[in-house]
Amino acid sequence: MAKLTLSVDSQVVENAKVYAKQRGVSVSAIVEAYLASVAEPPPSSTAATPILNSVRGVLKGVDVEDYRHHLAAKYR
Repeated sequence: MAKLTLSVDSQVVENAKVYAKQRGVSVSAIVEAYLASVAEPPPSSTAATPILNSVRGVLKGVDVEDYRHHLAAKYR
């Protein structure tokens, strides 16, 4: 495991120590988890969520212009 030296405001360090102690983890573990999460590539935007999968195809055959007219009339 590599060592890393950081310059951090002393109040931030104290708050981090309290936070870590309340959760039963070390500040090092918190920093490592954070750095690991930001260093990973972002998830593919093409991955569909379960909610998206459940509604996919619901509006097939719907005329979008009709819906726009409906909204325009509704919110006059």
